[in-house]
Amino acid sequence: MMGETQTTQSRKLINLFPLLTFSGPDGEKTWPKKYPYCGGVFQSPIDFHNDILQYDSTLLPLELEGYNVSSTDQFMLTNNGHSVRMSLLPTMHIRNLPFQYTAAQLHLHWGNRNRPEGSEHTISGRHFAAELHIVHYNSDKYPDVTTAIDKSDGLAVLAVLIEAGPLNPSYEKIFNHFQNVKYKDQVALVPGFDIQELLPDRLDEYYRYEGSLTTPPCYPSVLWTVFRHPVKVSQEQLLALETALYCTQANDPTPLEMVNNFRHVQEFDERLVSLTDTNGEANAVLHLASFTPIYQTILHPSGGMFIISNLQTGKLKHKEMK
Repeated sequence: MMGETQTTQSRKLINLFPLLTFSGPDGEKTWPKKYPYCGGVFQSPIDFHNDILQYDSTLLPLELEGYNVSSTDQFMLTNNGHSVRMSLLPTMHIRNLPFQYTAAQLHLHWGNRNRPEGSEHTISGRHFAAELHIVHYNSDKYPDVTTAIDKSDGLAVLAVLIEAGPLNPSYEKIFNHFQNVKYKDQVALVPGFDIQELLPDRLDEYYRYEGSLTTPPCYPSVLWTVFRHPVKVSQEQLLALETALYCTQANDPTPLEMVNNFRHVQEFDERLVSLTDTNGEANAVLHLASFTPIYQTILHPSGGMFIISNLQTGKLKHKEMK
């Protein structure tokens, strides 16, 4: 069973984020007024296209540990008002990254029934139907995700692009609980299963870049791994995702459908995206860019700052300065 510590941590994480609006008069264009990072540099999501990609033969296939969770354990599924979020177990880890990262939660982004183009990241301008994010925190340096969330090396997120296809039994293990979390703050328990089944088969083919949370406060704290190959779910499953959930509570007289909860692609800001070199193409230059060194300082609300620099070398490095 999920321990008390994980439940408490999940509730704290919910409280970090307000009820979000992605469109309309209070939509994402207004976020920077209250959350300055949302108007800053190195924001996510981005579009992946050839001009920004560089093969990197040092990138390794991801190693996932503890992802196959027994059905005797349970995940907590919550409607938090802007997505459906499922808490994960602290025994789940990613290796082959600069630090060990421990799983915290997963959630989804999607469009609507008339325009099912709700992925956040795009490939050559193409949106996918939806996108899954599996959020991990740097457990080598920080005790929990709430501590790590605003640190420059705090988070690592796995992103899975989703498109229409045959019914996906693994995603159904989450989707068939939507009726129990139809309204904001409703919670359901999901029996454990192998979370790796939600990912593409090829864990060695992905884009890697450094960016931000895609919702306020938009901290530039995320090491992104976006898998190149999409996962398929059925049209019926997509329709359930696009129609089953509400941003409002059950007793709200004006229910608001939870749709279009994706952030649009952001400015690239001279970043470089690494691409895994699975075909020995590291010597094939996709794009040779001449970067001017950029040293960007981002003030941190606590009084510290992020220093993001050294783009000329093709490596994005940043560290937190107090």
